[in-house]
Amino acid sequence: MVVDKPSGMLVIPTPKKETNTLTDLLNRDLDKRGIEVNAHPCHRLDRETSGIVLYAKGKKMQKLMMDEFRNRRVKKSYIAFVQGKPQQDSGTIRKSIFNRNKNRAEPSETRYEVLEARQGFSIVRVEPMTGRTNQIRIHFKTIGHPLVGESVYAFRKDFEIKFRRAALHAAEVEFLHPATGKKLKFTSPLPSDMANFVRG
Repeated sequence: MVVDKPSGMLVIPTPKKETNTLTDLLNRDLDKRGIEVNAHPCHRLDRETSGIVLYAKGKKMQKLMMDEFRNRRVKKSYIAFVQGKPQQDSGTIRKSIFNRNKNRAEPSETRYEVLEARQGFSIVRVEPMTGRTNQIRIHFKTIGHPLVGESVYAFRKDFEIKFRRAALHAAEVEFLHPATGKKLKFTSPLPSDMANFVRG
């Protein structure tokens, strides 16, 4: 199942045990419709990020799909608004990211292409080649162009361009279905807050 997650919603609960997560709402909806399967997320987006999340019907399919992600066979594409304009119109950011759970730095790679330079910010298409937590947000901070609205890895108040969240949207996902082998591609349009921001 493919779900278009709004910004501000968790995919799964944190240790605080929140109940209105995307996974809870989806499973409640399936129950209401009499569909006897459990939806399990195959990957995550952070709370602020909007866009496509893939769910599996059952644990077996979840494991197969998660293996596809782990083996980098799922192509993900994001739209981000970044502060200023990167020096190169396209490039690859390679910088290790520290994993606190495993207590080690892990190699990370992000490819990007500037789609449009605006007054004070750029619209960028981003492809994370690895799947580290908050990878895109961290990588753009390291090259001096944090996401518009970033408040964790940069201080929002330090920039003239303001936005109420980190401007990041999971816009496209492409993969081979692990059971049928069929090539699937899904896209999600920019959410209204990002679309309105671009329109000014």
